[in-house]
Amino acid sequence: MGMQIKDSQLIWHPFQGPKSGLPIGIVKGKGAYLYGEDKKKYLDLISSWWVNLHGHAHPKIAEAIYKQASILEHVIFAGFTHFPAVNLCEKLSMILPSKLSRFFFSDNGSTAVEVALKMAYQYWQNLSEYKRTRFLSFEGGYHGDTFGAMAVGKTSGFHNNFQKLFFEVDTIPFPSTWIGDEEIDKKEKASLKALNEYLEKNGSFCACFIAEPLLQGARGMRMCRSSFLQKVIALLRSYGIIIIFDEILTGFGRTGSTFAFEQVKEVPDIICLAKGLSGGFLPIALTVVSQSIFKAFCGTKFEKTFAHGHSYTANPLGCAAAAASLEILLEKKTQDNIQALAKVQRENIANLNVVAPRFLGTIAAFNLESTRTIYSHKIAAKLKKLFLQEGLLLRPLGNTVYLMPPYCLKPKLLKESYQKIAVILSKL
Repeated sequence: MGMQIKDSQLIWHPFQGPKSGLPIGIVKGKGAYLYGEDKKKYLDLISSWWVNLHGHAHPKIAEAIYKQASILEHVIFAGFTHFPAVNLCEKLSMILPSKLSRFFFSDNGSTAVEVALKMAYQYWQNLSEYKRTRFLSFEGGYHGDTFGAMAVGKTSGFHNNFQKLFFEVDTIPFPSTWIGDEEIDKKEKASLKALNEYLEKNGSFCACFIAEPLLQGARGMRMCRSSFLQKVIALLRSYGIIIIFDEILTGFGRTGSTFAFEQVKEVPDIICLAKGLSGGFLPIALTVVSQSIFKAFCGTKFEKTFAHGHSYTANPLGCAAAAASLEILLEKKTQDNIQALAKVQRENIANLNVVAPRFLGTIAAFNLESTRTIYSHKIAAKLKKLFLQEGLLLRPLGNTVYLMPPYCLKPKLLKESYQKIAVILSKL
């Protein structure tokens, strides 16, 4: 308890409000469980903010970091390179389309998006297409907390205090859907109509379009159909607009395929990767681009150079962790369990007495009848407390409850979690 009291006085936690209470001290993690200073264990059903693909303290990733730390912990990445970075990119290139062939390192998802936006803007400037200055995104999209990422996520509801500082970004409606949604065709038609009208007026001025493919995470796990996104991309391509997919959440098996764009059957020009990239061990991110975009930055003049870099770019320890995590992901045992977890989500989510049940691969979500807005923090706080009392780490997004378990979780435990959730909801 002493540690918790000191912590509350020293550390400013994310989303800390006046009634947040004391944080729970976590002393150990193993597999799908976290062990608290309060002597309780918690089943981590949200992969600790969506990063722990394989659970906590996975020995293979820990060993990879340990071995790398005794060889090379870090080196400036401007003018130097090293095996862990090359090895990681080579491994990723084997599961990414050949079109995505240039890897730019950073250290978190927000920055990976920031890099992508800067690249898209400068690409057109380097080609002397100076009128291409507009950005386009979906309403409700969330892409991070740096200023560029906040600007393209301005309608997510998280960045209202900074609206006056954003550059101009246009948005089109996002037709979110769920099991039994009878209005989806109408919503998709309206969104495509809005896009067509926008492109007729601004298509030649638009630099890029950015989207979380198939799933808007922070906005409330809102999902759209792959067939709709295919139509969106086709329209954007007809105007030569750069396509950026923010796969920071959706990448590495979360949606049932290795990357969400595989279900859309459209390869973006730029893809942003982070979160699960290192299996939750170390902060590392990548912005992967096509060769054609990379070529626009090559030349004899420094003005065409992409002048962006970070102190911890391509940190060898992070690269080693990511390579090990990728190896685990591709193992048959992991792939089989991903499909098994997806099956449990699909079979159980529709049985709950909730609003808008939905699933996508290993992710499932639903809304509550008691409130209509995702910003109802009161109901979220109450639910979170009830879940923790039952040993479940679930962090509702307002009236949206979601499950995103690590791939090591046994399907039986996920089924049992649904039973606990049903009891809690009946009490609520």
